[in-house]
Amino acid sequence: MTIGKTMAVSLLLLVVVLCGCSKSKEKPYLQTVNGKQYATTNQIWLTHEHVLVDFIGADSIMPSLWNHDSIMEVVLPYLDSLKSFKVAFLVDATPNYLGRDAVLLKKIADKMGIMILTNTGLYGARTNRYIPKWVKAMTPQELAEHWTAEFENGINNTPIKPGFIKIGIDSADPLDTLHQKLVEAAGLTHLKTGLVIASHTGKAIGLWPQLKILNELKVPPESFIWVHAQEEPNPQNYLKAAKEGCWISLDGLGWELEKHLEKLVYAKQNNILDHILISHDAGWYDPQKEQQNIQSYTAIFRKLLPALKAKGFSEADIDQLLSINPSRAYSISSGKIPGGFEY
Repeated sequence: MTIGKTMAVSLLLLVVVLCGCSKSKEKPYLQTVNGKQYATTNQIWLTHEHVLVDFIGADSIMPSLWNHDSIMEVVLPYLDSLKSFKVAFLVDATPNYLGRDAVLLKKIADKMGIMILTNTGLYGARTNRYIPKWVKAMTPQELAEHWTAEFENGINNTPIKPGFIKIGIDSADPLDTLHQKLVEAAGLTHLKTGLVIASHTGKAIGLWPQLKILNELKVPPESFIWVHAQEEPNPQNYLKAAKEGCWISLDGLGWELEKHLEKLVYAKQNNILDHILISHDAGWYDPQKEQQNIQSYTAIFRKLLPALKAKGFSEADIDQLLSINPSRAYSISSGKIPGGFEY
């Protein structure tokens, strides 16, 4: 081989190595309704809230009838109250066919200067009332393609992309066959996109079969959020879930603060705070109602944090719950996608 050819091959190899290194070291980021934001661990999060939820059912829901100006007039004062607590990120957990409205969320984000995450996925809890009929004939692979397309191309012909996958199951073992499909589709979508899976689960009986499906797909457990884990009565299952590696979301703090306080103290005593997410599950504008009863987004800051400090929680513990854990849970990185970024 001539010197010229040797140098050419060497340069080619160098380019390949450098490209590979660049790809593998892509900075973790968060996908908000306003685009990518690089993940940091020093900003405050609310990881499970709702702006709007419509319970009319998948076959009757009509988002085109919602008046965004009227909705914002009601909900913005509640969101505005978060400014004094320096909340930077809000995760809207309302799934498609239950009130997800990406355009509304972007309008709110633009108005409020807050970073909002919306989702892809479907909600099977409550006996599949919020699953459209066409889904039943789809394979998990076809469903995953649909959800992945929202991440790659945007939701409903907009440039707004989901920042996580939201599914819901009725907690049981074995899972309903349609719910098994949702979990598998979520796993396949994660493998293509790196999006974390947040699954409305409740009691731990429904957690283990989901983790089993995801394990068979080689989806890492740290890419799964056990939503409504506060409904589990046996705290030993929190230790088991943390050992498995998944996130444990205590997200009803707008409703049952005292019960959550006990569970958080247990988590601290057993050294699993680094697996815990907390939020209110608040908001709930319902377009089917004339009179709204919006639940406040501030109980964590006004009530829980003082109670935690009284129980010996340090500022580092609180930062773990409100900043470090959420950023890690919702970040998208090459490490969460086999082979790095491929889209």
